[in-house]
Amino acid sequence: MAIEEDVESCGSRAVDSYSQANPRHHVQKLEVYNEVLRRIQEFNYEEANLPGFDDQLWLHFNRLPARYAMDVNVERAEDVLTHKRLLQLAEHPANRPAFEVRLVQVYPIHNEMSFDSILSDCAMKEDAQSSYMPSRQSVHPPPTFGSTPNLEALAFQANRYHVQDGDSAVNSASRFSWPMHEITFSTVDRPKLLSELTFLLAEIGLNIQEAHAFSTVDGFSLDVFVVDGWPREETEELRNALEKEILKFKEQSCSKKASVSAASKQNETRVRTLPDCIEIPSDGTDVWEIDSSQLKIENKVASGSYGDLYRGTYCSQEVAIKILKPERVSEELLREFSQEVYIMRKIRHKNVVQFIGACTRPPNLCIVTEFMARGSIYDFLHKQKGVFKLPSLIKVATDVSRGMSYLHQNNIIHRDLKTANLLMDENEVVKVADFGVARVQTQSGVMTAETGTYRWMAPEVIEHKPYDHKADVFSFAIVLWELLTGELPYSYLTPLQAAVGVVQKGLRPTIPKNAHPKLSELLERCWRQDPSQRPNFSEIIDILQQIDKEVRNEKGDRRKDKSSGGFFSALIRGHH
Repeated sequence: MAIEEDVESCGSRAVDSYSQANPRHHVQKLEVYNEVLRRIQEFNYEEANLPGFDDQLWLHFNRLPARYAMDVNVERAEDVLTHKRLLQLAEHPANRPAFEVRLVQVYPIHNEMSFDSILSDCAMKEDAQSSYMPSRQSVHPPPTFGSTPNLEALAFQANRYHVQDGDSAVNSASRFSWPMHEITFSTVDRPKLLSELTFLLAEIGLNIQEAHAFSTVDGFSLDVFVVDGWPREETEELRNALEKEILKFKEQSCSKKASVSAASKQNETRVRTLPDCIEIPSDGTDVWEIDSSQLKIENKVASGSYGDLYRGTYCSQEVAIKILKPERVSEELLREFSQEVYIMRKIRHKNVVQFIGACTRPPNLCIVTEFMARGSIYDFLHKQKGVFKLPSLIKVATDVSRGMSYLHQNNIIHRDLKTANLLMDENEVVKVADFGVARVQTQSGVMTAETGTYRWMAPEVIEHKPYDHKADVFSFAIVLWELLTGELPYSYLTPLQAAVGVVQKGLRPTIPKNAHPKLSELLERCWRQDPSQRPNFSEIIDILQQIDKEVRNEKGDRRKDKSSGGFFSALIRGHH
């Protein structure tokens, strides 16, 4: 159970990266609102003449996350009216999901530009409209969020892998300049909604090129997809196809609800109240229940939506205590809690965080593990701005690989491998942590439940296809790239956009040109689209050890002069 706030889980709503309380963002939102209002009044839209329209428009902006105002194309004020109308329609159950379809046009970048410069355009949203000038007048309007640089970045990156001999990147990008459709949905916000919508679009043969997901403060959704795959420019047939698919989906949902209603009634009494104790499978030999009188809670280390992490002691041993928030406890959370205890109680490996025990009596639910003094690799890279030199990087990667190899040998798939779940102890040993979404692999060897974090997630998991332990190998490749560069994967894209790129365009992070050749080769093998072509962790360990041996031989006598001191202490900048 990840307790960090920004989990970006598959099926969850995209995380708002802007704080509503931030004064600068409030000013920016106000500026966008004023410009949109001015354009609506200038073009004399019917809504502009309604009493109190300006207040209703401001309410619309305040219902949505701040990034909605930051990203929306102010030159497309009519799109804001469409969003407002769809959200109003979605308030009535009979209209859900409310949707709109329109044609949009995306043009390629015509001058010679590097991929880095394209990404720079993506990061500079405020300049996107002025810096991106088409070579001819648009036949159709641009996408709502003016995010053409993002679309170009995806196409450009895909062409780096798929461009034919003799083609230039510019000529390849030119093939990306056909009209596409923008489909906007609004309905009640709920878990797995994005999965349902993407599945619905795929069922009628549409390919998602870009997506923006927003949740309102009062529980509704606004999801905008730029798609291709519809053979004609007209929208009416596409609208009819969507309506038919939505109706079919509703009928299937009703059928499923009817089939489980009897079972639900049988469990109704049990669901109403939480159990006195969480039932965790036991073989009669293991004991996990903590004596709470011996548990001393000290300072809070981290806080998340469903729990808090504390430092403390248990029987005089320094420990980490993950406490679930009583008000957030649900049946689903209890299942994850039980699963984590069930898996961790049997794990004993120096590269896996050691489980000590748990309190399984609500409302005081907690999991106690060894305390990892140096924190997560994610914090080291992105908050402390630490850097790993090659020998240290290889050691960290080897530690992770050994922990993962042990898990896989015991038929455990982690399913959420990322730097935030890699912790370092006071002896500079890196260990795999957080098994809230881990699962014991079935006898068939494949799984289909969706989980994980978009930026590190394997394509087969994103697509909800059956997957096995090789999904963890893909995530490891993204971790290895992160160790190598110190950057957040696909930082120029939202998590959802990254997921779309990984699945539909073979998008991968750019490997630095100065990377060790064998590390580059390992990365490319580990994040191959076909899971069967990825190596096992036992093979990865062998490759890392071979690279380490080569690096040591290359260093020679210079390494002898630097043999004193821990590897980690020499790498931290400004860490005390």
